[in-house]
Amino acid sequence: MRGMFPALEPNASGTLVVGDGHELYWERCGNPQGKPVVFLHGGPGSGSGPNHRRLFDPDIYDAVLFDQRGAGRSRPPASDPDADLSSNTTAYLIADIERLREHLGIDCWTVLGMSWGSTLGLAYAEAYPERVTALILALVTTTSRREVEWITRDVGRIFPREWDRFSSAVPPALQHLPLVDAYATLLFDPDPAVRDHAAQEWCAWEDAHVSLAPDHKPSPRYADPEFRLRFARLVTHYWRHAAFLDDGQLLREAPLLNGIPGVLISGRYDVSGPLETAWRLSQAWTTSVLRVIDDTGHGGSEAFLSAVVEALIRLAE
Repeated sequence: MRGMFPALEPNASGTLVVGDGHELYWERCGNPQGKPVVFLHGGPGSGSGPNHRRLFDPDIYDAVLFDQRGAGRSRPPASDPDADLSSNTTAYLIADIERLREHLGIDCWTVLGMSWGSTLGLAYAEAYPERVTALILALVTTTSRREVEWITRDVGRIFPREWDRFSSAVPPALQHLPLVDAYATLLFDPDPAVRDHAAQEWCAWEDAHVSLAPDHKPSPRYADPEFRLRFARLVTHYWRHAAFLDDGQLLREAPLLNGIPGVLISGRYDVSGPLETAWRLSQAWTTSVLRVIDDTGHGGSEAFLSAVVEALIRLAE
Protein backbone atom coordinates (compact mmCIF):
# COMPACT_ATOMS: atom_id res chain seq x y z
CA MET A 1 0.00 0.00 0.00
CA ARG A 2 1.37 3.40 -0.99
CA GLY A 3 0.64 6.51 1.04
CA MET A 4 0.15 10.02 -0.23
CA PHE A 5 3.15 12.10 -1.20
CA PRO A 6 4.56 14.99 0.88
CA ALA A 7 2.92 18.39 0.67
CA LEU A 8 4.09 20.57 -2.19
CA GLU A 9 3.35 23.98 -3.64
CA PRO A 10 2.29 24.71 -7.22
CA ASN A 11 5.04 25.65 -9.65
CA ALA A 12 2.53 27.69 -11.67
CA SER A 13 -1.00 29.00 -11.16
CA GLY A 14 -3.40 31.46 -12.71
CA THR A 15 -6.92 32.16 -13.84
CA LEU A 16 -8.53 31.39 -17.17
CA VAL A 17 -11.44 33.40 -18.57
CA VAL A 18 -13.91 30.88 -20.01
CA GLY A 19 -16.80 33.17 -20.90
CA ASP A 20 -20.23 33.84 -19.41
CA GLY A 21 -18.52 35.95 -16.73
CA HIS A 22 -16.56 32.99 -15.32
CA GLU A 23 -12.86 32.79 -14.45
CA LEU A 24 -11.35 29.45 -13.43
CA TYR A 25 -8.54 29.13 -10.92
CA TRP A 26 -5.92 26.57 -11.97
CA GLU A 27 -2.57 25.36 -10.70
CA ARG A 28 0.17 23.05 -11.89
CA CYS A 29 2.53 21.05 -9.69
CA GLY A 30 5.08 18.27 -9.88
CA ASN A 31 7.39 17.59 -12.80
CA PRO A 32 6.94 20.09 -15.70
CA GLN A 33 8.34 17.43 -18.05
CA GLY A 34 6.24 14.68 -16.50
CA LYS A 35 3.10 12.87 -17.60
CA PRO A 36 0.17 15.33 -17.74
CA VAL A 37 -2.81 14.58 -15.50
CA VAL A 38 -5.87 16.63 -14.60
CA PHE A 39 -7.79 16.32 -11.32
CA LEU A 40 -11.58 16.80 -11.28
CA HIS A 41 -12.92 17.54 -7.82
CA GLY A 42 -16.17 16.39 -6.30
CA GLY A 43 -19.29 18.08 -5.07
CA PRO A 44 -20.23 19.60 -7.41
CA GLY A 45 -18.77 22.63 -5.66
CA SER A 46 -16.14 21.16 -3.34
CA GLY A 47 -13.17 22.75 -5.08
CA SER A 48 -9.63 21.40 -5.14
CA GLY A 49 -7.26 21.66 -2.19
CA PRO A 50 -3.62 21.18 -1.13
CA ASN A 51 -4.13 17.53 -0.15
CA HIS A 52 -5.25 16.67 -3.67
CA ARG A 53 -1.78 17.60 -4.92
CA ARG A 54 -0.40 14.84 -2.71
CA LEU A 55 -2.07 12.12 -4.80
CA PHE A 56 0.44 12.61 -7.61
CA ASP A 57 4.05 11.45 -7.59
CA PRO A 58 5.88 14.75 -8.22
CA ASP A 59 8.66 12.95 -10.06
CA ILE A 60 6.25 11.26 -12.48
CA TYR A 61 3.34 13.63 -13.01
CA ASP A 62 2.75 17.14 -14.29
CA ALA A 63 -0.48 17.59 -12.32
CA VAL A 64 -3.15 20.17 -13.17
CA LEU A 65 -5.77 21.02 -10.57
CA PHE A 66 -8.54 23.57 -11.03
CA ASP A 67 -11.77 24.75 -9.45
CA GLN A 68 -14.89 24.24 -11.53
CA ARG A 69 -17.30 27.09 -12.28
CA GLY A 70 -18.64 28.68 -9.10
CA ALA A 71 -16.39 26.56 -6.83
CA GLY A 72 -13.29 27.18 -4.75
CA ARG A 73 -11.15 30.06 -5.98
CA SER A 74 -12.95 30.39 -9.30
CA ARG A 75 -15.06 33.48 -9.80
CA PRO A 76 -17.80 34.40 -9.34
CA PRO A 77 -18.61 31.99 -6.50
CA ALA A 78 -21.97 30.24 -6.50
CA SER A 79 -22.48 31.66 -3.00
CA ASP A 80 -22.96 35.21 -4.32
CA PRO A 81 -26.45 36.44 -3.36
CA ASP A 82 -27.32 37.03 -7.03
CA ALA A 83 -25.44 34.04 -8.44
CA ASP A 84 -26.61 32.97 -11.89
CA LEU A 85 -26.16 29.24 -12.50
CA SER A 86 -27.65 29.20 -15.99
CA SER A 87 -24.20 28.83 -17.59
CA ASN A 88 -23.11 26.20 -15.09
CA THR A 89 -23.90 22.82 -16.68
CA THR A 90 -21.97 19.68 -17.53
CA ALA A 91 -21.57 20.79 -21.14
CA TYR A 92 -19.99 24.06 -20.00
CA LEU A 93 -17.66 22.21 -17.60
CA ILE A 94 -16.53 19.83 -20.35
CA ALA A 95 -15.79 22.80 -22.59
CA ASP A 96 -13.85 24.42 -19.72
CA ILE A 97 -11.63 21.35 -19.36
CA GLU A 98 -10.82 21.53 -23.06
CA ARG A 99 -10.08 25.26 -22.88
CA LEU A 100 -7.75 24.66 -19.95
CA ARG A 101 -5.94 21.85 -21.76
CA GLU A 102 -5.40 24.07 -24.79
CA HIS A 103 -4.41 27.05 -22.62
CA LEU A 104 -1.70 24.98 -20.93
CA GLY A 105 -0.43 23.54 -24.21
CA ILE A 106 -1.17 19.92 -23.28
CA ASP A 107 -1.93 17.51 -26.12
CA CYS A 108 -3.57 14.78 -24.05
CA TRP A 109 -3.65 13.75 -20.42
CA THR A 110 -4.66 11.27 -17.76
CA VAL A 111 -7.93 12.18 -16.04
CA LEU A 112 -8.64 11.54 -12.35
CA GLY A 113 -12.16 12.24 -11.12
CA MET A 114 -13.61 11.59 -7.67
CA SER A 115 -17.30 11.37 -6.73
CA TRP A 116 -19.01 14.08 -8.82
CA GLY A 117 -15.63 14.35 -10.54
CA SER A 118 -16.10 10.78 -11.74
CA THR A 119 -19.35 11.81 -13.49
CA LEU A 120 -17.59 14.78 -15.05
CA GLY A 121 -14.49 12.76 -15.95
CA LEU A 122 -16.61 10.09 -17.61
CA ALA A 123 -18.59 12.70 -19.56
CA TYR A 124 -15.39 14.46 -20.66
CA ALA A 125 -13.67 11.24 -21.71
CA GLU A 126 -16.69 10.15 -23.75
CA ALA A 127 -16.78 13.56 -25.45
CA TYR A 128 -13.01 13.72 -26.12
CA PRO A 129 -11.61 10.16 -25.97
CA GLU A 130 -8.70 11.18 -28.20
CA ARG A 131 -7.49 13.57 -25.47
CA VAL A 132 -7.49 10.95 -22.69
CA THR A 133 -4.49 8.66 -22.26
CA ALA A 134 -5.84 6.98 -19.11
CA LEU A 135 -8.85 7.43 -16.84
CA ILE A 136 -9.22 6.85 -13.11
CA LEU A 137 -12.68 7.21 -11.60
CA ALA A 138 -13.03 6.93 -7.82
CA LEU A 139 -16.25 6.90 -5.75
CA VAL A 140 -18.01 6.26 -9.02
CA THR A 141 -21.29 8.01 -9.84
CA THR A 142 -23.10 8.99 -13.04
CA THR A 143 -25.57 11.40 -11.34
CA SER A 144 -28.52 9.67 -13.00
CA ARG A 145 -32.08 10.37 -11.82
CA ARG A 146 -32.12 6.98 -10.15
CA GLU A 147 -28.94 7.79 -8.24
CA VAL A 148 -30.27 11.20 -7.20
CA GLU A 149 -33.52 9.67 -5.96
CA TRP A 150 -31.51 7.11 -4.02
CA ILE A 151 -29.24 9.63 -2.31
CA THR A 152 -31.99 12.14 -1.47
CA ARG A 153 -34.81 9.74 -0.60
CA ASP A 154 -34.27 5.99 -0.62
CA VAL A 155 -31.06 5.96 1.43
CA GLY A 156 -33.22 7.39 4.21
CA ARG A 157 -34.14 3.76 4.92
CA ILE A 158 -30.58 3.37 6.26
CA PHE A 159 -30.53 6.73 8.09
CA PRO A 160 -34.18 7.27 9.10
CA ARG A 161 -33.54 9.77 11.91
CA GLU A 162 -31.26 11.93 9.78
CA TRP A 163 -33.57 11.73 6.76
CA ASP A 164 -36.55 12.76 8.89
CA ARG A 165 -34.67 15.89 9.95
CA PHE A 166 -33.57 16.51 6.35
CA SER A 167 -37.06 16.21 4.90
CA SER A 168 -38.79 18.02 7.78
CA ALA A 169 -36.68 21.13 7.21
CA VAL A 170 -38.67 21.81 4.03
CA PRO A 171 -41.59 24.18 4.74
CA PRO A 172 -45.15 23.00 3.91
CA ALA A 173 -45.39 25.27 0.86
CA LEU A 174 -42.57 23.32 -0.85
CA GLN A 175 -43.29 19.80 0.36
CA HIS A 176 -45.00 18.87 -2.91
CA LEU A 177 -41.62 19.11 -4.66
CA PRO A 178 -38.86 16.51 -4.79
CA LEU A 179 -36.47 17.26 -1.94
CA VAL A 180 -33.65 18.34 -4.22
CA ASP A 181 -35.93 20.87 -5.95
CA ALA A 182 -37.26 22.16 -2.64
CA TYR A 183 -33.77 22.73 -1.28
CA ALA A 184 -32.63 24.36 -4.52
CA THR A 185 -35.50 26.83 -4.10
CA LEU A 186 -34.70 27.53 -0.45
CA LEU A 187 -31.02 28.09 -1.21
CA PHE A 188 -31.98 31.07 -3.39
CA ASP A 189 -34.59 32.48 -1.03
CA PRO A 190 -34.39 36.29 -0.65
CA ASP A 191 -33.98 35.87 3.12
CA PRO A 192 -30.32 35.11 4.06
CA ALA A 193 -31.47 33.24 7.18
CA VAL A 194 -33.60 30.90 5.06
CA ARG A 195 -30.70 30.29 2.69
CA ASP A 196 -28.27 29.55 5.53
CA HIS A 197 -30.67 27.20 7.32
CA ALA A 198 -31.25 25.26 4.09
CA ALA A 199 -27.49 25.03 3.49
CA GLN A 200 -26.92 23.76 7.04
CA GLU A 201 -29.60 21.08 6.70
CA TRP A 202 -28.43 20.00 3.27
CA CYS A 203 -24.83 19.65 4.45
CA ALA A 204 -25.92 17.80 7.60
CA TRP A 205 -27.59 15.25 5.32
CA GLU A 206 -24.43 15.07 3.17
CA ASP A 207 -22.42 14.25 6.29
CA ALA A 208 -24.95 11.59 7.28
CA HIS A 209 -25.15 9.53 4.12
CA VAL A 210 -21.35 9.32 3.70
CA SER A 211 -20.92 8.06 7.26
CA LEU A 212 -21.51 4.31 6.97
CA ALA A 213 -17.83 3.35 7.26
CA PRO A 214 -16.81 2.99 10.93
CA ASP A 215 -13.88 5.44 10.61
CA HIS A 216 -16.05 8.32 9.35
CA LYS A 217 -15.49 11.75 10.90
CA PRO A 218 -17.77 14.74 10.25
CA SER A 219 -16.36 17.15 7.69
CA PRO A 220 -15.10 20.43 9.20
CA ARG A 221 -15.63 22.23 5.88
CA TYR A 222 -19.36 22.52 6.56
CA ALA A 223 -18.64 24.89 9.47
CA ASP A 224 -17.91 27.63 6.92
CA PRO A 225 -21.20 29.40 5.97
CA GLU A 226 -19.88 30.54 2.58
CA PHE A 227 -18.71 27.03 1.69
CA ARG A 228 -22.02 25.51 2.83
CA LEU A 229 -24.06 27.77 0.58
CA ARG A 230 -21.75 27.46 -2.43
CA PHE A 231 -21.59 23.69 -2.12
CA ALA A 232 -25.31 23.15 -1.50
CA ARG A 233 -26.34 25.41 -4.36
CA LEU A 234 -24.12 23.64 -6.88
CA VAL A 235 -25.02 20.13 -5.70
CA THR A 236 -28.76 20.76 -5.85
CA HIS A 237 -28.41 22.56 -9.19
CA TYR A 238 -26.71 19.56 -10.83
CA TRP A 239 -28.68 16.87 -9.03
CA ARG A 240 -32.12 18.29 -9.80
CA HIS A 241 -31.17 18.23 -13.50
CA ALA A 242 -29.50 14.79 -13.37
CA ALA A 243 -26.22 16.43 -14.41
CA PHE A 244 -27.89 17.91 -17.51
CA LEU A 245 -27.36 14.60 -19.31
CA ASP A 246 -29.76 12.21 -21.01
CA ASP A 247 -30.66 9.60 -18.44
CA GLY A 248 -28.38 6.58 -18.75
CA GLN A 249 -26.21 8.37 -21.32
CA LEU A 250 -22.88 7.80 -19.61
CA LEU A 251 -23.33 4.05 -19.26
CA ARG A 252 -24.71 3.69 -22.80
CA GLU A 253 -21.73 5.51 -24.28
CA ALA A 254 -19.10 3.78 -22.12
CA PRO A 255 -17.93 1.54 -25.03
CA LEU A 256 -16.46 4.73 -26.54
CA LEU A 257 -13.75 4.34 -23.88
CA ASN A 258 -12.68 0.88 -25.00
CA GLY A 259 -8.96 1.07 -25.70
CA ILE A 260 -8.37 3.65 -22.98
CA PRO A 261 -6.81 2.03 -19.90
CA GLY A 262 -8.66 2.80 -16.69
CA VAL A 263 -9.29 1.97 -13.06
CA LEU A 264 -12.59 2.24 -11.20
CA ILE A 265 -12.33 2.48 -7.41
CA SER A 266 -15.33 2.04 -5.11
CA GLY A 267 -15.88 1.30 -1.45
CA ARG A 268 -18.05 -1.61 -0.34
CA TYR A 269 -19.58 0.66 2.34
CA ASP A 270 -20.28 3.51 -0.08
CA VAL A 271 -24.04 4.03 0.12
CA SER A 272 -23.69 7.52 -1.38
CA GLY A 273 -22.37 6.03 -4.63
CA PRO A 274 -23.40 2.35 -4.53
CA LEU A 275 -21.06 -0.17 -6.15
CA GLU A 276 -23.65 -1.12 -8.78
CA THR A 277 -22.76 1.90 -10.92
CA ALA A 278 -19.05 1.09 -11.03
CA TRP A 279 -19.84 -2.56 -11.72
CA ARG A 280 -22.12 -1.74 -14.66
CA LEU A 281 -19.58 0.70 -16.04
CA SER A 282 -16.79 -1.89 -15.80
CA GLN A 283 -18.87 -4.32 -17.86
CA ALA A 284 -19.32 -1.82 -20.70
CA TRP A 285 -15.80 -0.35 -20.57
CA THR A 286 -13.76 -3.46 -21.26
CA THR A 287 -10.30 -1.89 -20.84
CA SER A 288 -11.02 -0.84 -17.27
CA VAL A 289 -10.28 -2.63 -14.01
CA LEU A 290 -12.66 -2.43 -11.05
CA ARG A 291 -11.14 -2.29 -7.58
CA VAL A 292 -13.43 -2.65 -4.58
CA ILE A 293 -12.14 -1.50 -1.18
CA ASP A 294 -14.00 -3.67 1.31
CA ASP A 295 -13.69 -1.50 4.43
CA THR A 296 -14.26 1.92 2.82
CA GLY A 297 -17.25 4.20 2.41
CA HIS A 298 -17.46 7.37 0.31
CA GLY A 299 -13.76 8.21 0.38
CA GLY A 300 -11.26 9.50 2.89
CA SER A 301 -9.84 6.26 4.25
CA GLU A 302 -6.17 5.39 4.01
CA ALA A 303 -6.98 2.30 1.95
CA PHE A 304 -9.00 4.35 -0.53
CA LEU A 305 -6.34 7.03 -0.96
CA SER A 306 -3.65 4.36 -1.33
CA ALA A 307 -5.72 2.71 -4.07
CA VAL A 308 -5.92 6.00 -5.98
CA VAL A 309 -2.16 6.57 -5.68
CA GLU A 310 -1.44 3.01 -6.76
CA ALA A 311 -3.70 3.36 -9.80
CA LEU A 312 -1.94 6.57 -10.83
CA ILE A 313 1.48 4.93 -10.54
CA ARG A 314 0.38 1.80 -12.43
CA LEU A 315 -1.12 3.76 -15.30
CA ALA A 316 2.03 5.87 -15.62
CA GLU A 317 4.17 2.81 -16.33
